[in-house]
Amino acid sequence: MAVETLTFGCRLNAYESEVMKAEAEKAGLSDALIVNTCAVTAEAVRQARQQIRKARRDNPGRAIIVTGCAAQTEARSFGDMAEVDLVIGNADKMKSESYAPIAFGVPLNDKVQVNDIMSVRETAAHLIDGLDGRARAFVQVQNGCDHRCTFCIIPFGRGPSRSVPMGVVVEQIRRLVGNGYREIVLTGVDITSYGPDLPGTPTLGKLVQQILRHVPDLPRLRISSVDSIEADDAFYDAMASDQRLMPHLHLSLQSGDDLILKRMKRRHSRDEALSVVVRFRALRPGIVFGADIIAGFPTEDEAMFENTFSFVQQADLTYLHVFPFSPRPGTPAARMPQVDRAVARRRAAALRALGERQFEKLTHSRLGAIENVLVEQDGIGRQEQFITVTVPGHKQGELVAARITGTSPTGLVGEPIRSAA
Repeated sequence: MAVETLTFGCRLNAYESEVMKAEAEKAGLSDALIVNTCAVTAEAVRQARQQIRKARRDNPGRAIIVTGCAAQTEARSFGDMAEVDLVIGNADKMKSESYAPIAFGVPLNDKVQVNDIMSVRETAAHLIDGLDGRARAFVQVQNGCDHRCTFCIIPFGRGPSRSVPMGVVVEQIRRLVGNGYREIVLTGVDITSYGPDLPGTPTLGKLVQQILRHVPDLPRLRISSVDSIEADDAFYDAMASDQRLMPHLHLSLQSGDDLILKRMKRRHSRDEALSVVVRFRALRPGIVFGADIIAGFPTEDEAMFENTFSFVQQADLTYLHVFPFSPRPGTPAARMPQVDRAVARRRAAALRALGERQFEKLTHSRLGAIENVLVEQDGIGRQEQFITVTVPGHKQGELVAARITGTSPTGLVGEPIRSAA
């Protein structure tokens, strides 16, 4: 009879799902499924609808509540689903009072309870004790986005950029470290835009420095996706000076072609993105980069695609999240001349294959190395550059030093030496 969550999309959604579960139970809700949706692609929305229908077939008596970005941007369409009992907008999904009516069977005039997200100006602090079944904990430091990339619907799902005060973030991390978490991941929608709305206008780099200074017992701090053009000097300094900041960054790149970047309304050029990679590598040898890339963006021709393909090689990117372009209604890119879907899929497949080769190159380069591995489930963990490592005989939450003896399709195989400090 518990409250369960079904989460689509980003790390921030994973964090928010844990908060929603706690808030719903606080309101007295039981025997319910909260579906936390993603609106990044049409496919993500389709999958959410499919899982909602399946959930109703599997458990006809359980209440189904839909929330998240797709629920915010396509509220009425989810409300029209017979399987759905309540739709809650992003502004209210982490408030216990949002779940009270359905918990106590109070009739609603409209099962769609979605307000204007663009009017939200603050991000409330939600202190949680951890995340079920995880060795790493995610901490939200920012929400929303003030940019208007031509392909993206997310600002209309998340609202304007707003930051969590530094003291609140530090306190949250202290609490999680006290509960045994060995790695913290900072998450948000656009976390490199952190701070302008706070007193003193801090930056992400300043936040990172404060965390590392005031939580000395934290072994590992990791950053989720970053917009490279917004990386500040303090962030570079932190990466260079403190080994607890993990040498792994995921870039919100999207393309390696200047004209496509301009049509996407991105704020960096190809050369600027490359210079960021070069600067970080000079400060922190061994740092590894991933990137989000859209294949088949409107007007992309073969030469433009080749520019993106060659950028991956030139920048030596490893973890590629590749998406064939999916037009989102209401965005400027949906009105641009479209690339044939089959062409977009072919280009996406080529980039994914390149990413697999890049990852294989990285794993082979670690053979013989001694790695610090955070075990996330029995016998399986991740080293500092985020590569999965099999380390037999160790349990979730242990930080283990292991000598890399081989590779596997998913990463590395290690021989435990000792528990790391």
